[in-house]
Amino acid sequence: MPESRRKTLGLPVRADGEQRPVNPRRKPVRGTGNTARRMPAEAEAAEPASTAKIDWRKKSPAKRGERPAGQPPARPKPPPAPKPRAAAKVADAPPGGRGESRPEPENHPAGVRVSKLMAERGLCSRREADEFIVRGWVYVDGERVAELGTRADPSAKISLDAQARAVQQRQMTILLHKPVGYVSGQPEPGCQPAVVLVRPESQQRSADTPLFHASHLKGLAPAGRLDVDSTGLLVLTQDGRVAKQLIGENSKVEKEYLVRVEGRLIDGGLALLNHGLALDGKPLRPARVEWLNDDQLRFILNEGRKRQIRRMCELVGLRVVGLKRVRIGAVRLGDLLLGQWRYLRENETF
Repeated sequence: MPESRRKTLGLPVRADGEQRPVNPRRKPVRGTGNTARRMPAEAEAAEPASTAKIDWRKKSPAKRGERPAGQPPARPKPPPAPKPRAAAKVADAPPGGRGESRPEPENHPAGVRVSKLMAERGLCSRREADEFIVRGWVYVDGERVAELGTRADPSAKISLDAQARAVQQRQMTILLHKPVGYVSGQPEPGCQPAVVLVRPESQQRSADTPLFHASHLKGLAPAGRLDVDSTGLLVLTQDGRVAKQLIGENSKVEKEYLVRVEGRLIDGGLALLNHGLALDGKPLRPARVEWLNDDQLRFILNEGRKRQIRRMCELVGLRVVGLKRVRIGAVRLGDLLLGQWRYLRENETF
């Protein structure tokens, strides 16, 4: 069989000792360091200027705003659009500053809020009124009202549904004989609130007395203060009507106190205690004050300023050493022992 001939590629034969030519376009091999092959000098010279690399360290930085020759200037940015809502917010801001309610628009329907009318008439508190309205338990001139914010004529007839009256009947009012050292409402350092004394074992009970339940403590709040150094009748209630009757701005319910004093009464001091004194720059309402014995006075007031009796006595040369409240309206402390409490009876009203 004849010998097959190999087909040659026609490449030139390299002689011994001849160096292999280097491709000028070949990139250096990574990781070879200084051993990487470099482009010969004649190849570098032959490289076009457009492909030559530029040393960034020798390039002078362009000034701000300069652009390369032949490039059109950039279009200026339009100014930011104004914010019309900012002025509206300032215009709509309440005149009295932060926290003050915004005035109602002039085109608001005429009339007074139904919840406000209910509170003014003593039907319930504002909070209770809103709850009854949402539940549909309020009628204005015979029509059911079920939307908050509804307004009505000030002379409109308002009535409550039977379910609302049943809820009010379940709201309890407690009479407590508060000892010295307990505060009426919020606790103070070293003192406890009087409500902690409302426990089953300290209840004064009778045959028709309701049984104590923990739900009777929910929302129980004092209707009128009694100083930590004073003792006597304190009213705690869940009923907003009772609270408004006793501590409302227009309340005129009488409160009777027995006050033990020491010191020397100034001339005309007793007349001033009855009428003519002022506290914090505001005149006091007329009161009834009389001597019971050499060191004890009876005060009957129809208002309740902070530490009012003690401050009144200081203005006429006396110092209070003991104070006890014995009556609020038609309800008396009676035989309720110190630290005891009882429910307000159905036949009792202030």
